[in-house]
Amino acid sequence: MKCGGMSLALLSVPQMARHRQVTMAKPVLDPNSLTPFVDPLPILKVARPTEFRPTPGDAKQKAPYYRMAIRQVESKIHRDMKPTLQWAVDSSVPGATLETQSGQGMFVEWANELPKSHFLPIDHSLHGAEAEKPDVRTVIHMHGARVPAAADGYPEDWYVPGKSATYFYPNMQDAAMLWYHDHTLGINRLNVYAGLLGLCIVRDSFESGLSLPSGKYEIPLVLYDRFFDQDSQLYYPVSSVPGKPWIPELFGNAILANGKLLPYLEVDPRKYRFRVLNGANGRFFHLSMSSGQTFQQIGTDQGLLAAPVTLKICSVAPGERGDLIVDFSDHAGEQIVLKNDMLLPVMQFRVVKGKVNDDCTVPSTLRPVPKIAESEAVKTRPLMLGEISDLHGDSVTMLLNNAHWSMPITENPTLDSVEIWELINVTDDAHPIHLHMVKFQILDRRRFDAFAYQNENSLLRYRGNPVPPEPSEAGWKDTVRADPGMITRIIVKFEGYVGRYVWHCHILEHEDNEMMRPYDVVAKS
Repeated sequence: MKCGGMSLALLSVPQMARHRQVTMAKPVLDPNSLTPFVDPLPILKVARPTEFRPTPGDAKQKAPYYRMAIRQVESKIHRDMKPTLQWAVDSSVPGATLETQSGQGMFVEWANELPKSHFLPIDHSLHGAEAEKPDVRTVIHMHGARVPAAADGYPEDWYVPGKSATYFYPNMQDAAMLWYHDHTLGINRLNVYAGLLGLCIVRDSFESGLSLPSGKYEIPLVLYDRFFDQDSQLYYPVSSVPGKPWIPELFGNAILANGKLLPYLEVDPRKYRFRVLNGANGRFFHLSMSSGQTFQQIGTDQGLLAAPVTLKICSVAPGERGDLIVDFSDHAGEQIVLKNDMLLPVMQFRVVKGKVNDDCTVPSTLRPVPKIAESEAVKTRPLMLGEISDLHGDSVTMLLNNAHWSMPITENPTLDSVEIWELINVTDDAHPIHLHMVKFQILDRRRFDAFAYQNENSLLRYRGNPVPPEPSEAGWKDTVRADPGMITRIIVKFEGYVGRYVWHCHILEHEDNEMMRPYDVVAKS
């Protein structure tokens, strides 16, 4: 995520025009035809455990057990729309929020209670989505969680309606806002689009002691975009290629906040904490306030930054999170719009008149983020982000390091070792790259000659000096924006667990068409 002035992401948002032609088989709803700001912003409900069970490895300790049913529902997206068919976790979209304390493990049973037919277009030519597989399958990944491999939601570990999977999450990590979503191989983009996503907030005593806005003044914001047809139903466009409906990216014309289209939130004239998730399939959000006011970013994917960062624009790529403090104290009686890309409204804040007591503070230092020295790295891995095009120049497959999902594993870091991964992007797209199980730091980005690299035996010819990450990216990350024509370097300590995990682009259409690879964390010899 890059926040502050003009972000590189503003210039490198993936474009559909150069890819397969997209077919809109039916007219779609124009959000501008709806009256804005008539529905209150939903405050996401918090899941409640049904029982407590003995913790693995220590039967004397009890951990909460949650049953999260995945089922089909109908819900109102906007006052003037008919109910929309969606797939929900715990009966809502986004799903119920899991809240836990650092070091307090929890069991979650993800129960597939969906119908047996999918209502979105499956492309059976994609690996993992073959026609002989059941149309409706799911497996849930806890994005940003340090978990044993068996609980990570491996894309091939899907299960059908009537089945469930129970995972134990140890939560041995600092306070952060994680999120869960479907991760089924070949149809992940469709299942998430249908509604299978939600939040998990890990808290700890250090963060709780900072007097940040809390309770009703701490509000998660899950943002994503969609298309709706004239009957208010979800619409997923397809390609013009017969029998191959996959499209490389999706940018819907309707932006939803916590499941509502153009909602409003009544706020007091005081400080609020907004915990933002970009849950879109492919859209990058560039958020600003119509009032022109600045706000502060205090955290990123894996928790608090070392110090607050003041900014006017916050850019979040798919999968990234931004922890923001917005102070409305000088705006009593105003109506302020949260905008995307400087133009499109997302939601409205209605600031109540008068004054209120506000004893919350934003300290000048938040949480130490000790830097991993490059000298600690035992290996540097150059990893190319590429694509395969057909004779017409249309993108047909997205690849990591020229390897398909089913090819032999080539990334096998040793447990507790440190590596540098060089993400060499030769495509025209910005790719948000996510590594499961670990957190990492961004070292730098550097422009290079992508043509020479592809056509002159991987010749690496730089075209500029390394650019350090923005202050808002200088914390612990689990998703990084790899810009086109740039080499993005991250440094990773593979601490946690041995086992098989994945790394992938978090543009879900890319992920579903081979831009995902397994990697193995191996035991020390």
